[in-house]
Amino acid sequence: MLHDEFGNKMKQGKVVMKQQWERLEAWLKANNPALLADLNPPASDAKIQTLEQTLGVTLPVDFVECLRVHDGQRGGVEWLFPSAEFLSSERILDEWAIWKDLLDGGDFDGAKARPGAGIQPAWWSPKWIPFTYNGAGDHLCLDLDPACGGRVGQIITLWHDDGARNKKADSFFQWFTEFVDLTV
Repeated sequence: MLHDEFGNKMKQGKVVMKQQWERLEAWLKANNPALLADLNPPASDAKIQTLEQTLGVTLPVDFVECLRVHDGQRGGVEWLFPSAEFLSSERILDEWAIWKDLLDGGDFDGAKARPGAGIQPAWWSPKWIPFTYNGAGDHLCLDLDPACGGRVGQIITLWHDDGARNKKADSFFQWFTEFVDLTV
């Protein structure tokens, strides 16, 4: 029974994410075909599996379904999101590795974060997965290790030079839907 429920939720999530992308793609086709052409094809299951294994996490279903539509953007034109590039699975790994190297090197020792409710009091956590990049070291991240009161998969801000960590949405789907609603 649980397996059937999970399977149904997966199917619903896939359909709903695809619908959001279809809305955005239609708008891009009419208003910015170059940006539409800059979106990567879907990430393969193997690529998603490699991403999860390298990061040591299970990505939220809504984010995986997003990658199964478009694996980020190539970066040949302006960014998809306001002031931010939509990272491909390779770019997610690149950005995450930079933060991981800084953490392992002790660069954040003594750094004081100012987290919002439900966010760990850390400068950076390996379970904060960047999916956008503003070109200056800042990201929106999937928070896969929230503090008490937070939600796994919530979207948080990550600034390279400021300890403010704020929640932007309860889930990737919520954040993406709000973005699409504001765009189209």
